[in-house]
Amino acid sequence: MEKQITINEAQQMVDAWIKQYGVRYFSELTNMAVLTEEVGELARVIARTFGDQSFKQGENHDLSDEMADILWVLICLANQTGVDLNKAFLKTIEKKTDRDKYRHINNPKLNEHGNK
Repeated sequence: MEKQITINEAQQMVDAWIKQYGVRYFSELTNMAVLTEEVGELARVIARTFGDQSFKQGENHDLSDEMADILWVLICLANQTGVDLNKAFLKTIEKKTDRDKYRHINNPKLNEHGNK
């Protein structure tokens, strides 16, 4: 069985890695640019996997790798700005549930072609 970690543990692991191997966090602005770059790389893989484009020879096809890169940089940004992602995520689930608990169920655009 693969090891499971919490969001808080992931934040601690990234922080420990930065302190041991990374010298320091990149600036928040640099990490925001890196996050944007990583999202673009994920978009490229999705466009080629599920869209009409084909992969170039030797191009990365790994969705999980690209998603993990995004998570890494997001955790870096959270750590350096003092955001507890566990608390933030739970707050977002509550917000979305309060706001959207009937919105999507009652959306004919989502229900006209059936649920996937």
